[in-house]
Amino acid sequence: MSRFMGTETEYGIATPTNPVLSPIVTSTHVVVAFGAAEKCATGARWDFASEHPLRDTRGFDLRRYHTVPVVDPNAIGVANVVLTNGGRYYVDHAHPEYSSPETTNAFDALVYDVAGNVILNRAREDVEALTERNHSVLEHHDPCPPLKIYKNNVDGKGASYGSHENYFYDRSIDFDVMAQALIPFFVTRQVIIGAGRVGIGQHGEKPGFQISQRADYMEQEISLETTLNRGIINTRDEPHADADSFGRLHVILGDANMAHTSVFLKLGMTSLVLDAIEQGIDFSDLKLARAVEEVHAVSHDLTLTHELALKDGRQMTSIDLLEEYRCRVEPAVTSDVDRRVFALWGEVLGLLRQGPLACAHLLDWCAKYALIHSFTARGLAIDDAKIKLVDLQYSDIDPTKSLYHALVRKGRMQTLVGEEDIERAAWNPPTDTRAFFRGKIASKFGNEVAAASWESVVFKGPEHELNRVAMTALDGLTEKEAGTLLEGASTVAELLESGKDLLVPTKSRY
Repeated sequence: MSRFMGTETEYGIATPTNPVLSPIVTSTHVVVAFGAAEKCATGARWDFASEHPLRDTRGFDLRRYHTVPVVDPNAIGVANVVLTNGGRYYVDHAHPEYSSPETTNAFDALVYDVAGNVILNRAREDVEALTERNHSVLEHHDPCPPLKIYKNNVDGKGASYGSHENYFYDRSIDFDVMAQALIPFFVTRQVIIGAGRVGIGQHGEKPGFQISQRADYMEQEISLETTLNRGIINTRDEPHADADSFGRLHVILGDANMAHTSVFLKLGMTSLVLDAIEQGIDFSDLKLARAVEEVHAVSHDLTLTHELALKDGRQMTSIDLLEEYRCRVEPAVTSDVDRRVFALWGEVLGLLRQGPLACAHLLDWCAKYALIHSFTARGLAIDDAKIKLVDLQYSDIDPTKSLYHALVRKGRMQTLVGEEDIERAAWNPPTDTRAFFRGKIASKFGNEVAAASWESVVFKGPEHELNRVAMTALDGLTEKEAGTLLEGASTVAELLESGKDLLVPTKSRY
């Protein structure tokens, strides 16, 4: 079935020739340079009016702001670009972050997730071009040194940054029931969606290789936090839509993936489990005895034979638990995308039963394990600097330097989406969600956008006038609904006048 979803990725960033340079500054370089070079809504600040990051699904609110913050969209540490594909590109926690536009299925979500790599690599090239001319896009700052950008989750020094998933769900569903049904699934799905990591423990203090980059940073079953005391289930209640109809499940324990199969199954399997929960399918008998311990144990077990202890006394391996989930979600399989997810899910589980190397052409952690195994088999220690470099270079978003892309070129890594489709998604929005309107506005009228958010676009008007168009409906202002209107308008004034019944702009002044 259709489910609105999307991803958010904080990319790792480094300047090897000047390692002490603040990542806040370098992240700002790479966002502002992209906005200046490409056709985006670069002058638009992010409209925080509907943001409630500390509102908890369990019924309380740890308010961060008493007033709505207003920031310069190009300021150090808060740079923001509204993308022509309907997504957002900005600085968050000293990282450049790409938030994909809203999509209606796992395959489209995959395409737009991978498109983020194209955007980040173009941004890296934009900075490089400026530096070659000895120019800095940031006032009072030197040109940015050469950048390395990685789609990973750890810096090797104890810090972890997120690759988050977002799924809209029916607000009428009991959140506790949903959470308990999802926990065993989230604990075990890492054997499919793990990105692989050299080092055991948050600081990588123990030599070794593990399945997931995020597992060692999970400390609670349920939590509101995303940067400390992280929970397997995150309770942030910020739907960015009609809150009476929708909740937004904010998933923070997943890894940042390069492999298409890993991304597709991460999104598709989770969507199917949510479909099954909404249909009333019971998963309560799969509750784990010690979920947090098991997150770590599963990630550390490369043999995939570790048996998880269930609350009722049974023991099951990750593969067996995932097979049980797959069997139970089958009644929820209704669309072509669902059927593709379901089939691939079964195929991967079958291959994993043969061992990790059987999935080296499909999954990130298995591909990385195969690369590293080729070195350790020749006597290189797992904590050798060359092994750590393999771990890092796999996730380089520069196709000419990335080990992942090298595997693709050699036919050793299977892809699901063609390069042309990925490139198209980097610059064009989905047609079947509200992201269509946001993206087309950024492309056609970007200079006239004062602010934007997931739920609104605010246009500049004459004499300090602002016109705010609400976008609460996830399936509103699509190509079918607003395409002709956008195509026929040559100015914002024309757009608002001819579309006044559809857009219903509200006026204010500044």
